[in-house]
Amino acid sequence: MSSATRYFRLIGSLGRYALARELSFRGNFLAKVSVEVLWLGILLAFYRTIFARTSSIAEWSEPQYLFFVGCFFALNGLIETLFLENCDGFAELVRTGDLDFLLLKPIDEQFLITCRRVDWSTAPNVVMGAAVMVLSLWQMHWAFEPARIVAFFVSFACGVMIAYCFMLMLTSVSVWMVRNQGLMEMWWLFSSLARYPKEIFSHTWADPIGRFFTYILPILLVVNVPSQAMVRILDWRMVGFTLLATIVLFWVSRKFFQKALRSYRSASS
Repeated sequence: MSSATRYFRLIGSLGRYALARELSFRGNFLAKVSVEVLWLGILLAFYRTIFARTSSIAEWSEPQYLFFVGCFFALNGLIETLFLENCDGFAELVRTGDLDFLLLKPIDEQFLITCRRVDWSTAPNVVMGAAVMVLSLWQMHWAFEPARIVAFFVSFACGVMIAYCFMLMLTSVSVWMVRNQGLMEMWWLFSSLARYPKEIFSHTWADPIGRFFTYILPILLVVNVPSQAMVRILDWRMVGFTLLATIVLFWVSRKFFQKALRSYRSASS
């Protein structure tokens, strides 16, 4: 069995186990899903109220911005489903010494630590976000363009990986700080930045902030580039830059994570 096939089988097994665990407490599962549905409803109502008083936000029309919101919701839902719970619990593994047992497994440590649990209660966010994107495309009478679809899926995948890399680096710091409450609050700050078009920072005093979070810490690329490619301007240079940023960030975050593990002192030491 190839290494890639092995990991895909492991993800499937872990996902089935997590789903069985979630469905054993159906009331709690439905409550968490209801919260996510309510949050999307409030978000859409908020932007609908804004567009009732203006025709565009930072040069984005209402259908285009609706696509942006759906893209953010789907991407964020994917991150929360696959990685957030695992990264949030890393500090507890370090504090209790339970990380020792994971490091002894005959599998890549980064994969096991960041992918061992699947939070199915946030998985509907991906479906709801996709539904919002489809609705927005229907509203703007979007014409089918294969190049835009390719650019969207490539940059969307890169956006997921960029967000994962930032989360991984913040998580890794828990080895030295033990508690990561402040670090995860910083992650929410990053995710809040990704929620808005980068154009809102242009031609204002905040322009340096927009450039910093586009080209230095490229968190603004996560949602902006796939949304831009699909419903506004297809800029292959930005798609290429996003791909390059993803490769660099993945290498840096993995090296940083491995350095953190080398600094870890087990519960028995």
